[in-house]
Amino acid sequence: MNRAKTIRTSSTDETRALAEELGGTLSDRAVVALYGDLGAGKTCFVQGLAEALGVREPVTSPTFSLVNEYRGVTPFFHVDLYRIASPEEAIDFGLEETMDGRGITAIEWAERAEEILPRRTIRVKISQGDTEDERRVRIDPGSPL
Repeated sequence: MNRAKTIRTSSTDETRALAEELGGTLSDRAVVALYGDLGAGKTCFVQGLAEALGVREPVTSPTFSLVNEYRGVTPFFHVDLYRIASPEEAIDFGLEETMDGRGITAIEWAERAEEILPRRTIRVKISQGDTEDERRVRIDPGSPL
């Protein structure tokens, strides 16, 4: 994927399948930043990424722990920045090291650490569509590794 595109999905299954498709294209050290209101579908999208990466255990939002690590074909880190107030807090808990280490990192509420995201970050913006189940998912591929 070389340029931003927007896809409409009409169910959580379709949103998860779109994420699986993206997940199948990710290389080591990829960072996927997720943006969207509460309930937009960010965690659902992360679950699709995890499925594509061979994660077999349930993937839940790490709101209180900030980071969950899963084992698949490569390490998969699910980060939730909802409870942090600044990029400095993200630095303090080791987000930069997580993003620069081996594996793939997915970050919910990424706008809270925008200043420290690498140029290679793939940005996924999820918004409500015209119906309760419809979502608009904009994927911006960022710069190559």
